[in-house]
Amino acid sequence: MKKKFILSEDDRLLFRQAVSGAQPLMKNRVRLSKRQHASSASLSRPLIQDQVTTTFYFSDEFQPLLQEESPPSYIRPDVNPYEVKKLRRGDYTPELFLDLHGLRQTAAKQALGALIVACQRARVYCAGVMHGHGKHILKQKTPLWLAQHPDVKGFHQAPKEFGGCAALLILVELVS
Repeated sequence: MKKKFILSEDDRLLFRQAVSGAQPLMKNRVRLSKRQHASSASLSRPLIQDQVTTTFYFSDEFQPLLQEESPPSYIRPDVNPYEVKKLRRGDYTPELFLDLHGLRQTAAKQALGALIVACQRARVYCAGVMHGHGKHILKQKTPLWLAQHPDVKGFHQAPKEFGGCAALLILVELVS
């Protein structure tokens, strides 16, 4: 067995004098009652409901009609096509970013749904989605999912300063 570090009597006396006025700390942990647990769970229910509702729009079987051009681009029929041109030129600066690196498809769908809800709540018109290169699974699926959502006005491949061909800029319709 190893010997413990032993202080001399002078060092112990010096330490005791240094901490003589100190008081023990109060507990820093709070136990919630069952009522508090229930109220905190009910606060998160609307957010969970919004995520479930928004992921409802993302289907893997449905293939929206997107242009087969190299940079992924989409504009909803009722939106001015000039908006996508603004996205391409970098006129819009995304205020929220979502990084999908390392996520599986189901988690990526949920994150996209949460991003759209967060944009609407925070009144953010333009957001960025980083899907990365990887095996090109999320790079191919993300535009297909976004084109299906009714609150996405359009998207385009991000300019280089916002991720280039590994990211998309999306325009979200703000609900009043």
